[in-house]
Amino acid sequence: MSMETFNIATLAKHFTNEASAWELVEKMRWANGPVCPHCGVINHAYLLKSSPTSTGKESHRKTWKCADCRRKFSVLIGTIFEGTQVPLSKWLMAIYLMSASKNGVAAYELHRTLNVTHKTAWFMIHRIREGMKLAPVSAMMRGTVVADETWIGGNPQNMHANKRVGSKQGKTAKTPVLSLVNKETGEVRSQAIPDVTGATLRNAISQTVVMSETTLHTDSAHPYKRIGKDMAGHIAVNHFIGQYVLNGAGTNEAEGYFSQLKRSIDGTHHHVSVEHLNRYLAEFDFRYTTRKMSDSDRMVQLMGQTGMRRLTYKRLIGKP
Repeated sequence: MSMETFNIATLAKHFTNEASAWELVEKMRWANGPVCPHCGVINHAYLLKSSPTSTGKESHRKTWKCADCRRKFSVLIGTIFEGTQVPLSKWLMAIYLMSASKNGVAAYELHRTLNVTHKTAWFMIHRIREGMKLAPVSAMMRGTVVADETWIGGNPQNMHANKRVGSKQGKTAKTPVLSLVNKETGEVRSQAIPDVTGATLRNAISQTVVMSETTLHTDSAHPYKRIGKDMAGHIAVNHFIGQYVLNGAGTNEAEGYFSQLKRSIDGTHHHVSVEHLNRYLAEFDFRYTTRKMSDSDRMVQLMGQTGMRRLTYKRLIGKP
């Protein structure tokens, strides 16, 4: 499929025309014709005549009917957009901004830009982050992988005393984050972990990489020494003696990712709750992994990942 190059100028017509927005979303999601979300059949459906809205105006929502299973559907069914009352043109703008903004977009910024409530903007952004998550069927990493961890959270000196963990030590409950960067593909996968013990790190690494086919590059932290014995290879650099590269190995790729992640959190979001941290990580993983893509290609890839990612507000806020 031939796809136009997207930027603010070329997308302007889709931002202001709901019918045009629907056509563009269908074009990006259905490259080979409409796909029935119920039975999976491709390009074997017909368009139903649109019914007028309750105010008598023409509806721009396009409804299809599958010729195989005979069920109705639209391009929104089963996606992050399902059930939304926000115009699709505003969703397009939000997705473009999330794809193009290297430091992310704050909910208050989207609230002002789209003229929606802050609650709506917050919900939209988290749904888009859900679409940015790695697909469940994604292949395991192999090759050369850099592993490192960092901590996300506030400075203890800036927190109220009752928010600290152990007031005498002045520590705060920062959340450890493990990131794995494939040096060959440039892909990064991050996750919040409960601690940095050997068992926790091993479990997280084994779920992401094929250990017997992966050479691990790490720092000299003790847990990695035992994990390294089960890898195809393991090279550790010792930061305590000023060593940052050893035989071409190091943790610079992960540290570069952490630098961008922390600058963006501090500058754009200011605070990230533990409950939603993994979605924020999915967002920054997605943009880092696709950093060599154009903003246009990144937006098309993101739109292609919106299927089977429905996120309800109750699930987002943790209600049954």
